[in-house]
Amino acid sequence: MRAKDIAYPSLFAALTAVGAQIAIPLGTVPITLQVLFVLLSGFILGPRLGFLSQLIYLLMGSLGLPVFANLSGGFAYIYGPTGGYLIAFPLAAFLVGFLSERQETFLNYTLAMLLGILVIYLLGWLRLGIFMGGDLRKAFIVGVAPFVIIDLIKGGIAIIVAKRVKQVVTI
Repeated sequence: MRAKDIAYPSLFAALTAVGAQIAIPLGTVPITLQVLFVLLSGFILGPRLGFLSQLIYLLMGSLGLPVFANLSGGFAYIYGPTGGYLIAFPLAAFLVGFLSERQETFLNYTLAMLLGILVIYLLGWLRLGIFMGGDLRKAFIVGVAPFVIIDLIKGGIAIIVAKRVKQVVTI
């Protein structure tokens, strides 16, 4: 591995951790900037390093470092009701990177962003539903519906930022 193959994923793991602390509490699932940095890691770093950046983030949190929302950490947090969202981060970053890298058009970036958000929602919703006694309807109302517009806005911001960063920085 080259030095930048270690530095860039570490940077995005740290950015995701910072994004987790910028939170607006909204019941069980807070609004954070994590999704923004997950998408950016895929767009900017590509599938392999984007995946690695989010895996590093999860590893830091599972080891107990306070990198998750509200300065929390530990394996129990990953196992908890919002753990599905966290587990989806590496997969979402990989898919975003893979799709956006194939053809760097606005349409591909938009489709990649939508798929990344969908994967995060799907795994998060299912995990939350398990913790709500299998009530997937309630889990959707609590863990997905309030966030759709907000995450689409974050996704649009990620596309704009990624396009500009890629114009000036070669990864």
